[in-house]
Amino acid sequence: MITIQQVESLILDKLEADDVFVVNLSISPSNAISVSLDSEKGIPVSYCIDISRLIEHNLDREEEDFSLEVSTAGLSEPLKLPRQYMKNIGRNIDVITIEDKKLTGKLIEADETGFTIEIEEKVKLEGKKKKELRITPHMFKFEDVKSVKIVVSFK
Repeated sequence: MITIQQVESLILDKLEADDVFVVNLSISPSNAISVSLDSEKGIPVSYCIDISRLIEHNLDREEEDFSLEVSTAGLSEPLKLPRQYMKNIGRNIDVITIEDKKLTGKLIEADETGFTIEIEEKVKLEGKKKKELRITPHMFKFEDVKSVKIVVSFK
């Protein structure tokens, strides 16, 4: 059986040298290896090919058959690691809390324990006829959210 530690040890030095990190690495019981990568500066397809070859050339198919998929963390995938949050500061995100409440706002800061978004809301103030725009910060700990995804915008 191929192990996650085995695959990590094959790619860790190259990833660290290139400032790339693993978002997800899984191996199914049928030896389907799936590696999802990310970086602050983006990852070209050629880099995924290089990592795939690095893994493939260091595992013996004669000893154990496997399938391999190396990809980047896509925009439609939820954010999982603090580094991903830090990379996406300034972007709009959808947050689903553990209470199933959905909030959309601009990611303004993130650290190892959580993140903060700013939400724009129009609120009616007492004595005013028109609603006014209010920006309120909302802080979250990572364990308080079910899912966080980047809002894709083509503006």
